[in-house]
Amino acid sequence: MAIVTFRSFAAFGLGCDSGLVIIRWEVDTRIAAVDALEVLDSRGNPTVEAQVTLRSGSRGDALVPSGASTGQHEALELRDGDPHRYLGKGVRKAVTHIRVEIADRLVGMQAADQAALDKALVELDGTPNKARLGANAILAVSLAAAKSVAAANGRSLFRSLGGEQAVTLPVPMLNILNGGAHTGWQTTDVQEFMVMPLGAPTFSEGLRWGVEIYHALGVVLKRNGYTVLVGDEGGYAPALKANAEAVELILEAIEQAGYQAGQQVGLALDPAASEFYSAGVYRLRREGRELDAHRMVEYWVSWVKQYPIVSLEDGLAQDDWEGWKVLSSELGDRIQLVGDDLLVTNPARVRIAITERACNALLVKVNQIGTLSEAIEAVKLCREVGWATVASHRSGETEDSTIADLAVGLSMPQIKAGAPARSDRVAKYNRLLRIERELGVAAKYAGWAALKQSGRTI
Repeated sequence: MAIVTFRSFAAFGLGCDSGLVIIRWEVDTRIAAVDALEVLDSRGNPTVEAQVTLRSGSRGDALVPSGASTGQHEALELRDGDPHRYLGKGVRKAVTHIRVEIADRLVGMQAADQAALDKALVELDGTPNKARLGANAILAVSLAAAKSVAAANGRSLFRSLGGEQAVTLPVPMLNILNGGAHTGWQTTDVQEFMVMPLGAPTFSEGLRWGVEIYHALGVVLKRNGYTVLVGDEGGYAPALKANAEAVELILEAIEQAGYQAGQQVGLALDPAASEFYSAGVYRLRREGRELDAHRMVEYWVSWVKQYPIVSLEDGLAQDDWEGWKVLSSELGDRIQLVGDDLLVTNPARVRIAITERACNALLVKVNQIGTLSEAIEAVKLCREVGWATVASHRSGETEDSTIADLAVGLSMPQIKAGAPARSDRVAKYNRLLRIERELGVAAKYAGWAALKQSGRTI
């Protein structure tokens, strides 16, 4: 329901030039048109942009990101496979699916009923992993529809999703040193080394802390004779001698920037262990070591004892359930254990992990599951059992800042958006700054509570 108030109707030819009149009308959120375009992501690879236009005239646009280290249980990203065009990575098939099949099915539907819309998309595809139409096609439309409804009601997306309760700004997990698949294995085995400004009073101050630490790390790297070139997510990508050296350099940068590691700033890791796991063995190339699951757990336990690590994502491989249970038993009451490739934002896998007590936090990547509704379901499951949730980008990103609104709208207390460098990453942080301003005095910063939500005693 929309309400507009006029004090003079003369300009509208209504024969009334004074008085207070309230006119109410229903915003028409039925879908009038669905379109799509092949555009480029941050790696120069094609991706999908969808546009959903409502009968009210409001429109929502959404672009879909792409991962480099993708879990094998993720919904399928449809590529053309034509070697003569974009090296086979074109997305014309996905675009055509949107313009024809998806448009035919959705035109006339209520975009405001997100669950029904997403169900229709899933049923239209008809495969368990959205392989026929492509998860990239389905997700682009799902998010564009949500944006169109927010626009029709004159609301920000975060407010449209979360209502008046959506007031918490997430703690940024800034990936300031890249490794693994994001640098072609030229730096470290561990894929991401992040800093979390948990002790900051506000989001904007926390972001400032992270930026200052990022630049301090550049100075530290130069002083130690390393390059300051960056990886896919904007973090530095030096060819280090060992995995632990990355942590030591970051700790030095935190101190140089004037902050206290463990008191004001925590460390977060994403080893992306599936990328260096094969046939029951974890191979650390940088250290010339091969470890089974138990020894891999011991490896992470030793790091947590030595360094102020507060979060570990994908410390073990995506199907090493027994190893995850051991890891959770050893570290689950001390740090945040985030499932990414293990869970792929899939409610079914989240339920298994909850039952098995395999981890205690979920990384939320909407393109892993393919619709907004399914991602919301996964977040709700986590909230019911006290798990933390982390809104996340992908290594192949776009200028679309939707995940910032999702983080606030769905009350996710943490966000991964990369280093504070490159516009595809900074777009998300800038959007959060604007949301903080829009919220004004109502804005709350998650801070240390972002970790304590699941009962951990960090």
